[in-house]
Amino acid sequence: MLQEDSRLSYNKIADNLGVSVGTVYNRIKKLENMGILKSYTVLVDPIKLGYGTIAIIFIQAEGAHLVDVENEIAKNESAIAVYDITGDFDIAVIARFKDREELNAFVKKLLSMPHIKRTVTNMVLNVVKEDFRVKPL
Repeated sequence: MLQEDSRLSYNKIADNLGVSVGTVYNRIKKLENMGILKSYTVLVDPIKLGYGTIAIIFIQAEGAHLVDVENEIAKNESAIAVYDITGDFDIAVIARFKDREELNAFVKKLLSMPHIKRTVTNMVLNVVKEDFRVKPL
């Protein structure tokens, strides 16, 4: 329920689940303490804010420096996801940009970083589904 609307009050959650407010409070605090609930936020429409260019970038890096490269890429605000992957590439990055010029600058910056051997960039043409919420147990 919190993934659908993080503004829900404990009272509304309790009414919906048929449990006491204290039970809801305790369950939420337990989930926070376990690190399952990491933060409360809103979903912003990136396209309405001008970030309509999405790229998926695959990167080959020198193995001994892989974590350093991933951490450096993760610092960039354009990168919305950085994954350590298997296969022909070591890293997959999903990034959003205002235009192709920003994408071009990002890729050039990647290629100038030490320990990056190769990149392959794919531009997203159409978003069919984009939902990072997790299904409840």
